[in-house]
Amino acid sequence: MKIAVCMKQVPAVSEGSMDPETGVLIRAGLGTAVNVYDKAALEAALQLKETHGGEIHVFTMGPEKAEEVLREAYAMGADLGFLVCDRAFGGADVLATSYTLMQAIQSAGVYDMIICGRQTTDGDTAQVGAALAAWLGWRQINWAAELEMRDGLVNAVCRMDDGTVSVKAELPCVVSVERDGFTPRMPSLKLKMQGKKKQVCRMGLESMADRDPEHYGLKGSATRVKKIFAPEAAKREQIVYKTGADAAGYILDILRSGGWEAGR
Repeated sequence: MKIAVCMKQVPAVSEGSMDPETGVLIRAGLGTAVNVYDKAALEAALQLKETHGGEIHVFTMGPEKAEEVLREAYAMGADLGFLVCDRAFGGADVLATSYTLMQAIQSAGVYDMIICGRQTTDGDTAQVGAALAAWLGWRQINWAAELEMRDGLVNAVCRMDDGTVSVKAELPCVVSVERDGFTPRMPSLKLKMQGKKKQVCRMGLESMADRDPEHYGLKGSATRVKKIFAPEAAKREQIVYKTGADAAGYILDILRSGGWEAGR
């Protein structure tokens, strides 16, 4: 079985500023980390590999610095890492990001499954997994907290707002996983040392089957940020505790002060 895992490098803190012209997060000067939901996705893939064998290839889209994601993935047990990096990919929204990842995955080989984290901590859209499935025409499973393969089917327990649902899907499929369903293992020191020497495959626009720059980055994005502004501070109100006749009288006084008259 061959599994592709999508991972992302995100700002290590929630603070940051936005470019007022493009609406894109300015990442310069911010610390970075691997998206915690994506670590859970890699852990899910590693557990499947331990049971059924196969290979795990990790794809991360970002600047050169995002190679750190792949080094950490190697330390956890990934077999091969792809850095999807090109100026043409910058400023992509969910549509363009998912399209770029789809192109990269298809260009790298044939996969049985794609696993993503539920969402990223910088965007929080939780849409990339579903968008990948739509681009590929694959089945999809979202919010998986448990995952296994049995009789050639993917079996998952998915968390919903009011409970859980058990689902099955045939391969190939895209799965997004919950953070607390797959606690990431600690990186192995041996694998960490080996990972520093492992090759990272770089994929730019020239690596894609579709090389039209209009389909990527800001140019290929369907959404634009029209305006960025800080929300108005909530008005501080006084909390009053009253009961019975006192409460009724207090409310009546407020209504009268606003011009309300009984009987009108």
